[in-house]
Amino acid sequence: PRSLGVLTNNQAEYRALLLGLTAARRLGGERVEIAMDSELVVRQLEGRYKVKHPLLKPLYEEARLALTAFSAWRVRHIPRAENALADALANQALDSL
Repeated sequence: PRSLGVLTNNQAEYRALLLGLTAARRLGGERVEIAMDSELVVRQLEGRYKVKHPLLKPLYEEARLALTAFSAWRVRHIPRAENALADALANQALDSL
């Protein structure tokens, strides 16, 4: 595990997304499906919400650029209540830092 530093939850969601996209490309992925519990980030990537926060705009733009490296991509929202295992694993990784 690695620390992303001190970030807002939305900045951390974008940073984690960017790390995941980088890993997918490194592994030779051509298509990617993104499942996130951040409704804000999902809706922004879908174009349903505008990116208003000045600290999120560059992260959003970097994510959109990274997505162009894939022939296809899909993003979907996973409600936090249905994401308990991933949340527990993330907390366990943070506790081990």
